[in-house]
Amino acid sequence: MADSSPSRLRAGRVVLILGLLLVANSAYIAAFGDPNLFYVANALLHPLLGLAAVVALVAYLFQRNSKLRLTEPGMYFVYLSTGFGVFLAIVGMTRPHTLALYAHVGLAVGGLFFLLGHIGRLGRFAETRARFGRAYRTAAAVALASAAFYVSAAAYYRLRPDPEFQIQNPPLAPLNMDGEGGGPSSLLFPSSATTVDGKPIKSKFFMDSESCQKCHPDIYHQWSSSMHHFASFNNQWYRKSIEYMQDTIGIRSSMWCAGCHDHALAFADLMQKHPIREIEHTREAQNGLGCMSCHSIVHVNDTMGQGGFVMEYPPLDELASSKNPLLHWAHDYAVLLDPKPHRSAFLKDFHRNPRLVPEFCSACHKVHLDVPVNHYRWIRGFDDYDNWQASGVSGFGARSFYYPPKSQTCVDCHMPLVPSKDFANLDGFVHSHRFAAANTAVPTAYGDQEQVEAVEQFLKGALSVDIFALAAEPEGSAAAGGAYGQETPQLESTFAVGEESSTGLAGAPASVGPPSKLIAPLGRVDTSLHRGETVRVEVVVRTRKVGHFFPGGTVDAFDCWLEFQARDEKGRAIFWSGGVADHGRGPVDPGAHFYRSLQLDAHGNPINKRNAWSTRALMYTRLIPPGAADTAHFRLIVPAHVGNRITFTAKLNYRKFSWWHTQWAFAGVRDPRQPHPDVTPNYDDGRWVFAGDLSEVSAKDQRIPDVPIVVIAENSVELPVVNAGADHGPAPTSFAESLKLDPKDRERWNDYGIGLLLQGDLKGAERAFETVAQIDPKYADGWVNVARARVQEGNTDRAKPALAKALELNPRLASAHYFTGLVLKADGNYPAAYDEFAKAEAEYPLDRVVRNQIGRMLFLQRRYREALEQYKHTLQVDPEDLEAHYNLMLCYRGLRDDARAAREEKLYLRFKADEASQAITGPYKLAHPEDNNEAQPIHEHVSVAMEGLQGRPAYGEVRSQESEVRSKRAGARSALAGSREVRRGASSR
Repeated sequence: MADSSPSRLRAGRVVLILGLLLVANSAYIAAFGDPNLFYVANALLHPLLGLAAVVALVAYLFQRNSKLRLTEPGMYFVYLSTGFGVFLAIVGMTRPHTLALYAHVGLAVGGLFFLLGHIGRLGRFAETRARFGRAYRTAAAVALASAAFYVSAAAYYRLRPDPEFQIQNPPLAPLNMDGEGGGPSSLLFPSSATTVDGKPIKSKFFMDSESCQKCHPDIYHQWSSSMHHFASFNNQWYRKSIEYMQDTIGIRSSMWCAGCHDHALAFADLMQKHPIREIEHTREAQNGLGCMSCHSIVHVNDTMGQGGFVMEYPPLDELASSKNPLLHWAHDYAVLLDPKPHRSAFLKDFHRNPRLVPEFCSACHKVHLDVPVNHYRWIRGFDDYDNWQASGVSGFGARSFYYPPKSQTCVDCHMPLVPSKDFANLDGFVHSHRFAAANTAVPTAYGDQEQVEAVEQFLKGALSVDIFALAAEPEGSAAAGGAYGQETPQLESTFAVGEESSTGLAGAPASVGPPSKLIAPLGRVDTSLHRGETVRVEVVVRTRKVGHFFPGGTVDAFDCWLEFQARDEKGRAIFWSGGVADHGRGPVDPGAHFYRSLQLDAHGNPINKRNAWSTRALMYTRLIPPGAADTAHFRLIVPAHVGNRITFTAKLNYRKFSWWHTQWAFAGVRDPRQPHPDVTPNYDDGRWVFAGDLSEVSAKDQRIPDVPIVVIAENSVELPVVNAGADHGPAPTSFAESLKLDPKDRERWNDYGIGLLLQGDLKGAERAFETVAQIDPKYADGWVNVARARVQEGNTDRAKPALAKALELNPRLASAHYFTGLVLKADGNYPAAYDEFAKAEAEYPLDRVVRNQIGRMLFLQRRYREALEQYKHTLQVDPEDLEAHYNLMLCYRGLRDDARAAREEKLYLRFKADEASQAITGPYKLAHPEDNNEAQPIHEHVSVAMEGLQGRPAYGEVRSQESEVRSKRAGARSALAGSREVRRGASSR
């Protein structure tokens, strides 16, 4: 019989061997996706094995007396699977061809079952049992083993994600910077960034983003305009700051910046060995952060920032970057044929898991300084992670004023889905790699209008401005401090502290008198202004589409301010605060209401050159938390000869960077009249002029760019003006309050109250929140906010009924339970307070402040070991939490564990604020009355002098604002007040 011939038996064995190899190969490449040569070889082998197995099977079936015919219905599974396989081998198994891949796999499995069934049937016949029975058993065993292998491997990786791609904070924070990252001997210290083996990675690895363009053209185009691309010495602002840094404190300290900004230089050990001026024009220095800078990170150490990540050189990069065209083609084809290794290498869990993405971003968007950088001590720099984590935006904060409908992460705002046909698209969308945030300066310098418009679109509407009310002169007096929150130590920080601290949404009481009388809300209540009267205009700025403090990032370097104008119907300006000199291109009115951090060096000079290492004292920081508000006050005298109507206009303006910093970055040179300036790591008493050479600046044109001012939000209100006396009645001798309550204004009243609460006007905040509760008695958060103000004042007895009402409306409201816990704590009822804090923790287990309060209640009951566990939970969220370390120190002392108590004391002292340093601010306050005014929690703004203001008559109060411009190139005079000049150098702004 033909079936028993030796040639036919050999052909059958070949078919069986090829088929079983194909099954095992398929199970392996389906179960794994490792970026190594063995996997890639198997992926490339797969289509060859499949084609060989099908050809051998068809050839076998062509022989005579075959028990299986080519036209059997089950064979069509094989034919169709082969067809889809050939199609995929040509076009690749990319996302647009996902359906073809599923069809190929499904049909192949169907064909396998059919062939196994056919072999099994042949094994039951006597004349074929010997041969086909054994073949069936072998084939079934291999198929079952392969299936079990795939299921086990898939389940293992799904149930147990790679620990390298998880982000876990250490149980103990380092005692100093030497314990961070790879330590003092590591490649990039004092940055925490390291490599897998501690060795350098060649520059070209970070400089080949163009190779990604072939498959990801849209993403590449977006990245080309992004600030990641312009993060290094192709950014003139950054370039100047590092030149100055190296001139002042040396090369090694500048690695603190390089770990997140200069990968092509720093990871290649170039920046460590050369002063930056020698290499800043090289391609490596101009590269910025390319695709590999984020996508080759294989581990993030923790959420302490500082570039705390581990970079790996992928083993397959030798193929990808090979100059051999055959090897390069083999790599590209392997990626097209099976993208899994490529995806495994460059898209880890922390790149796409919403829970891990913010922790990944924290590696470079949270920083602190310490002795190796500032020769002083630990200081928190900017921090865009912690406040997000503790807020309602993240969904982790228990005490927020507002919560979005759905919690949001960094990606939701800064990498939104945009249409794309890239291979990586999902349903026609990819995450934008423009990383639009707030930088219009760099794209302006390069003439990238598309990026400028994307950033402006992102900013506009992120906050709102509301000219809310007219207010009478406040009747209260300044307060020395408050009854609440004094047990809480303060963090040493140049940034703001929000919901990550128990005092973050609780400004110290600054007013103890009754609330100001109001006419509110404007636009709803009918009112008019009287000539000759003085009124205070209340303006509320509210964060809406912001997930962290506004502004964020390096808040010492921006111009971000609230501009307020009043004009009559003839266009005459009667009030102006926050104007900009030189027709909107110069410095901002120094008496404006700013949102920034004003820091001083050891000699009281402003930190205005990104010289954070010299920061020794904080003059003030004003930032707005997410889902919160700020209330600004403008004092206006209505002139006697004003027109019949006045229009108030308030604008929230943003310019990155500040005028002075931009002039300095492009043209700043030492004043030649001061040949030997007194400069140390602690201070810079030197003067600067803006007359430097512009021929080699990192920009498109050889000039100082006019950085645009973005109006993020604005609001206008028009009010009639009447005479006092005559037909309009007697001159007003007192302010007549007029309130109109409308359900549509609930949020306006709430925002106004939030702004007052955060600046310490507790009585004003209480009145605003009581109005909210009156407008909408079923709004539980309104009652909680009433209680907030009363608790903060120390009036806990009056807070109790408001909290009871809130819990009656919403028994699971975590903020109500939290503040009820504070009230019971003040009463000394620690067990009941513990129960209330525990209820809040059950809803928001990652709120560190709630955890700390639970620990505090346990500590006060001398349940020290239980308290320790709560504080350890806090440190899992933030290893640098000051309150946790303070209380751990106390707990260990209670347990008489002196060694651990001593360690916690060191950490507490490491992070605790240096109150004595505030003495530096004294002389500065005397010399800069506008900044001294801004530093007060509650303050008012008056107008600049109107004389000479664009030819218009003078109406407002006259305020002397002197400044001096010592720049041939700038030479700009203030168009707002002819006597104003802009200070340079040590006292420059």
